[in-house]
Amino acid sequence: MFIKVDLILAFSKEYKMTPFIAEILGTALLILIGGGVVANNILKKTIGEGGGWMAVTTAWGLAVFIGVVVAGPYSGAHLNPAVTLSLAVAEKFSWTEVPAYIAAQFIGAMIGAFLVYVIYKDHFDATDDAELKRAVFCTAPAIPNTFRNIISEIVGTFVLLICVFYFSAAEIDNGTGTKIGLGSIGAIPVAFVVWGIGLSLGGTTGYAINPARDLGPRIVHALLPIKGKIDSNWSYSWIPVLGPTIGGTLAALLYTILS
Repeated sequence: MFIKVDLILAFSKEYKMTPFIAEILGTALLILIGGGVVANNILKKTIGEGGGWMAVTTAWGLAVFIGVVVAGPYSGAHLNPAVTLSLAVAEKFSWTEVPAYIAAQFIGAMIGAFLVYVIYKDHFDATDDAELKRAVFCTAPAIPNTFRNIISEIVGTFVLLICVFYFSAAEIDNGTGTKIGLGSIGAIPVAFVVWGIGLSLGGTTGYAINPARDLGPRIVHALLPIKGKIDSNWSYSWIPVLGPTIGGTLAALLYTILS
């Protein structure tokens, strides 16, 4: 009994939360909640079937909040390769840490997508429309148009990142000159930005605005033995990767010029 407790304590001391683990966990939670609301909204025989776009965009905003709350204290909660790259371009993040952060984000996104499938497996089986099943994992354009689709992703991600750059520090003054952190409340502005982007700009491509959010789950869709599955739409997959990368970089450059 005591030996087991000692082993557990030793393990916990050795494997504390690190930025890499935080990015995995935060991104996994982001995709679990975000992908989960899509599944609940469009798959057959779910309690939330037909909930609508408001439900989807609201839950994605809350998904960001949840991921940021968990990962924020340890990694800064990038949860998005476009965020990581943009911060590096603006010299607010070390380029040497970029590969590890992006790898963690993709791992987390794939874990989150897999968990959504496990939870909604019966409903995937009950749904005949293969495109709806794929939509749980990755985005697709409402009207395919390469130029406008990539512009949509560029602009949406630009809005996200320019807001991130201009967010004030999440702290208040207690009246004595001592700064007090707002903790999880500081994640609320990011959630509102993502919610707003979804409501206003998300109708064209589903607003991936995050390469890991789209490509990670798309890979999971390709690997899983989903009943009645169609291809993973690889011909479109580069747009939600390149678009957010360009949009975030443009936001970083503009911020650098203006600051």
